[in-house]
Amino acid sequence: MILNPDPTRPTHPASEQTLHFDLHAHERPRLLRAAEAVSRKAPLTIVSVRNPRSAGGAHDFSSEADYWWPDPDNPGGPYRQRDGLSNPDNFTAHRALLLDFSENVGVLAAAALVCREPEQRWRYADAALAHLYAWFVQPATRMNPSLLYSQAIGGVCTGRAIGVIDTLHLAEVAVAVRRLDEAGLIHADALAPLHEWFATYLDWLCTHPYGVEERDWHNNHGTCWALQAAAFARLTGNAEVIADCRRRLFEVLLPDQMAADGSFPQELSRTKPYGYSIFNLDVMCALAVLLTEPGEDPLRHALQDGRSLLRGVGFLAPYLADKSAWPFARDVMYWPEWPVRQPALLFGALSAGREDWLQVWRCLDPAPAVMEVRRNFPVRQPVLWLPGSGAF
Repeated sequence: MILNPDPTRPTHPASEQTLHFDLHAHERPRLLRAAEAVSRKAPLTIVSVRNPRSAGGAHDFSSEADYWWPDPDNPGGPYRQRDGLSNPDNFTAHRALLLDFSENVGVLAAAALVCREPEQRWRYADAALAHLYAWFVQPATRMNPSLLYSQAIGGVCTGRAIGVIDTLHLAEVAVAVRRLDEAGLIHADALAPLHEWFATYLDWLCTHPYGVEERDWHNNHGTCWALQAAAFARLTGNAEVIADCRRRLFEVLLPDQMAADGSFPQELSRTKPYGYSIFNLDVMCALAVLLTEPGEDPLRHALQDGRSLLRGVGFLAPYLADKSAWPFARDVMYWPEWPVRQPALLFGALSAGREDWLQVWRCLDPAPAVMEVRRNFPVRQPVLWLPGSGAF
């Protein structure tokens, strides 16, 4: 597909710059099919699997750093890093459980929003609530609202600040809870303990040294911290954190990470430049959409030198349509699996009136199965992020 090279110029006359795209109608058949299957799944939380090497307890999320391996020259000694190459023997079970949970809740909540039958809507919402309560409320199965033992490294540390990225998928969970509340599909007494969990975790993210260090990273880790903080703050009504995330987006993240052409140099320098560039753009665009106030279009918000998220979409869109044109190094792993249905394409298409971007988005896979892709695909249900017809 040939894409218009000007990321801000619509592909149709100026008088018709708004795309007439009903996101709910487009997503309804897929979501209802998926929700029927998901609604029959029993909740399963991190207490079902214990990492024998973790310094934490049964209710503490645990993971081990992907790119760290045993040192062949020093068996039993500290692990060594091999950037971009995932060690299959490291503990990732909690990450997989959290991914499944976030996908289940996202599908059920999105289906509840688009479903036309009241009884069915409540059935999906109640099924989502069962998963939410298992993870955040019920004493026997809940996860502690902290992340002390994530991204541990054998012989080096029991947890790290960059482990905060492991809960990125809870951003869509928080958005789902808020949308269910706005739709009147969750009762106030059921909502209160969920708010309490997210408020406690948000406080941890904003005050614990791990959270503060992650917030200040100048690459996708800083972006992912901001998306989580903004999502949890929106849900719990923390106006101070919301304001700080808006400031960080336009005064820190965008100016520090984006080059003049819309690329992310720090992601391009990695061993998986294609996947990381996509990932960072998706998260940054989702952050902008999450922080949108009535009458705003944050993707068009430009710095004095013209850099904007819309420019970022314009940079990547041609390579999402035709990966063979990618002018940089290929990713050392998972090159064939990208792209999938990247949300930045949809958000950008609706902002710029770009039918070509929308068509690329519609052709891509909405439900990838490969773990690495799922891990770097945190916005799977755009219905939750763009309520109503899908416009900003």
